[in-house]
Amino acid sequence: MNLIPRSFYLDDFFDDFGASKNTEDMKCDIYEKAGNYNIEMDIPGFDKNDVSVESDKGYLTITAEKSSEDNSDKKNYIRRERTYGKYQRSFYIGDIDSEKIKAEFKNGILKVIIPKPEEVETKKHIEIEE
Repeated sequence: MNLIPRSFYLDDFFDDFGASKNTEDMKCDIYEKAGNYNIEMDIPGFDKNDVSVESDKGYLTITAEKSSEDNSDKKNYIRRERTYGKYQRSFYIGDIDSEKIKAEFKNGILKVIIPKPEEVETKKHIEIEE
């Protein structure tokens, strides 16, 4: 039984803590379609092998990690704007069978499809016994 209201599904885990640099760089859209929740997240500059999606204890965590560029040729940078490191966002998804979550990464866009949990009747009249 899930005690968290349905409206909390897919809330960003970091919303309560304020946005950090890492979450600001992982912009996403979340929408419902065909009985599923869909997350589309821009992760430009990363390869599929740099990105991981994990589901644990009701949270979906998306991590993108890239180590710094190989600097063996000792480049003398005039300007360097591309950043490297670890970026991570977590979303509360509730009690979902992780085997049913699907993800694909193409052209710098991660698409995650999460089945919506079944609706459970929450309001019920309970008789009081004497």
